[in-house]
Amino acid sequence: MAPANGDAALGNWTTRSYHRNWLLAQANGLFDFFQHNSINPKGGFFDLDDTGKPLNAAGQVRPIHITSRAVHCFAIGTLLGRPGAADVVDHGMRYIWNHHRDTRNSGYFWSLDDNGPVDSNKQGYGHAFVLLAASSAKTIGHPLADGMLADITEVLNTKFWEAKHGAIAEEFTADWQALDGGNYRGQNSNMHLTEALMAAFEATGDRDYLAKAESIADLVIRRAAGSVGWRVAEHFTTDWGLDKDYYHPNEMFRPAGTTPGHWLEWARLLLQLWVLGGKKQEWMPDAAKSLFSQSIALGWDDDKGGFFYTLDWDDKPAKRNKLWWPACEGAGAAHFLNEHLPSDYHEEHYRRIWNVIERSFIDHKNGGWHEELTEDLVPSHSLFPGKGDIYHALQACLIPLFPANGSLTKVIAEAGGKI
Repeated sequence: MAPANGDAALGNWTTRSYHRNWLLAQANGLFDFFQHNSINPKGGFFDLDDTGKPLNAAGQVRPIHITSRAVHCFAIGTLLGRPGAADVVDHGMRYIWNHHRDTRNSGYFWSLDDNGPVDSNKQGYGHAFVLLAASSAKTIGHPLADGMLADITEVLNTKFWEAKHGAIAEEFTADWQALDGGNYRGQNSNMHLTEALMAAFEATGDRDYLAKAESIADLVIRRAAGSVGWRVAEHFTTDWGLDKDYYHPNEMFRPAGTTPGHWLEWARLLLQLWVLGGKKQEWMPDAAKSLFSQSIALGWDDDKGGFFYTLDWDDKPAKRNKLWWPACEGAGAAHFLNEHLPSDYHEEHYRRIWNVIERSFIDHKNGGWHEELTEDLVPSHSLFPGKGDIYHALQACLIPLFPANGSLTKVIAEAGGKI
């Protein structure tokens, strides 16, 4: 297939000053949109509507992953030298520590409103992002970071980690009873924990974090995804057997079938993990390459552009809407692959993904990015009511500006904030 929009052999876009300046401008636009609109004065962060105004400001529920992601992203902003970013980190860290943290039973509540916990369950997904927030806050010397990092590490090790599987369990009640019989295991929480474990290793040098990340990757990708043609299964039974028939009404976090966006996310994480581990896991680069190529072959819409949200197990598009985060993860994965396994194929799709993002996902009128589009790339709100999150889009803009050998906090710190 000939490269789109120019010959990739002429060089990667990421080496061109115009493209780099364009990416930085998009990152600044995201910082502007969320920094000045999303802070809830009562704690945590607002979900925003399309114009940047709070959704249901009087009674909005604040899930922990949104606050934790904001901490991570504005720690990145602090490392870059963005004025005011450290204040956002402090706002988020205090809300996590003083409100989400369960001082009676340990762990962190999933969601809160102004009156306290709304969903008091303890989710592996949410705890993974607390670890990421604490690790990122540590890179800028936040005073709560060390205590939170020690606390969340203990909770993950003693409540969630299952050594016999080399991964975490999914969810518990507030007092640590297995939720719904404890019969479900999920790759999504473990994938994000892999990201957070790498960040914790980079922030502390403690190799136990790295060993756990490698263990999860081996289970979820080498063994499970490798057994089904490099399709990343989302849902598993208690003993980590694939559950192809799993259904849950929460299509945002647990969609049925497979999700190509997670194949892309894992492609990047595997290459990062491979570098951090001294390139000893020889299976990881080829697996990353296969995950990316499968996501393009099966998940990319050649007609209209963008990635279908989900596929069924016959590789047919199931939920045909296009979400922003798979496109973001595709851009990040293509950059990592271009750095470690360079090819015209990876460059071609790096460009194609950004073309769709620029044309359809970036909201040039109101700021921020549309989080959901129809199959025809028209803004919609069947899953996401507005613009709730800076995390995926910001990382997509910044990852290509730095060496592909670590978390953004690590590589920005090593570069002294220079782009």
